[in-house]
Amino acid sequence: MTLPDLIIFDCDGVLIDSEVLSADVLISELAAIGATIDRDYVRKHFLGRSFPTVARTISESFALTLPGDFEQRYRSRLLSLFETELRPTPGIANLLATLSVPSCVATSSSPPRVARSLAISGLAEHFGDRVFTASQVAKGKPAPDLFLFSADRMGADPARTLVIEDSGPGIAAARAAGMDVVVYTGGSHLRGRPYLSDSPVRTFDNWADFPQVLAQSTSRTP
Repeated sequence: MTLPDLIIFDCDGVLIDSEVLSADVLISELAAIGATIDRDYVRKHFLGRSFPTVARTISESFALTLPGDFEQRYRSRLLSLFETELRPTPGIANLLATLSVPSCVATSSSPPRVARSLAISGLAEHFGDRVFTASQVAKGKPAPDLFLFSADRMGADPARTLVIEDSGPGIAAARAAGMDVVVYTGGSHLRGRPYLSDSPVRTFDNWADFPQVLAQSTSRTP
């Protein structure tokens, strides 16, 4: 058996435990303009999607035009909250420190947000410039563009690439790219909840179990 050529990590909800923080800021900002949603709504409709897609969905669903400074206010409040509340997902730092397979990050987050998130969480040193965002491709998740772009930049065969995701759009994007995908459910937004997916998917909730996940993925590698 041989290891994958590459492991691609999603960022929010996989490397960093950020999804509940992001949801709460969005919920608060929307409440201020008369749109009421909750964490379950965010989890169902927005998880794994870029902010432009989220903003468009909000405008269409609630028949409202977001204020011109809505995105700026949201990002500013979120990054301020990250400074004091953001944490890496439990055990990920130890895993990355011992990982022997080439890895990178592929995220729907903006370049400034992912850069600051990785710095705050202490994970930036594990990836350097191997961080790719939806801003670098024509279509974000669930299209395969971002994962294919990341594999190309890393010199990896998509068929020998393993993606670690937490969202439906991320799963769809990985599969469309011809990559193996496993769902991490240890983030606070998913922990203790049954993972609902449109198709069967492997899940795990503890980074200590990742060697077993990797072994299973290795057995699937062509």
